[in-house]
Amino acid sequence: MSQSRVMFQSPTRDEQDSEAPQRRLGKLTVKYDRKDLKRRLDIEEWIDSQLHLLFDCEEDDIPELEIDIDELLDLSDCERRSKLQDILCDCGKPKENFIDGLLYRIKGLRKMSGTFRK
Repeated sequence: MSQSRVMFQSPTRDEQDSEAPQRRLGKLTVKYDRKDLKRRLDIEEWIDSQLHLLFDCEEDDIPELEIDIDELLDLSDCERRSKLQDILCDCGKPKENFIDGLLYRIKGLRKMSGTFRK
């Protein structure tokens, strides 16, 4: 795996006079829990595949739905279930298996920062 690099420009006294900036190489590091990210990605892919089955259509034909995992994590189990039922109100097929499956999958998942929201 290659490491990301960031170039920093820091003019020296001589370079301030000559206007030719010197580049200094630095490393860019990001810290996150890969296991949590992988689990979240797996859940999002599962949601996507289940929505295809629930709405029995291609991806382009699925209604615009906002299932925010972080928002669900802020709610109680009862509120989560109610929220998902509201989101899926236009779905004509039984949705209880989807809701039960999603609630089971997000148990123990930690909330992420706003930059990773779907």
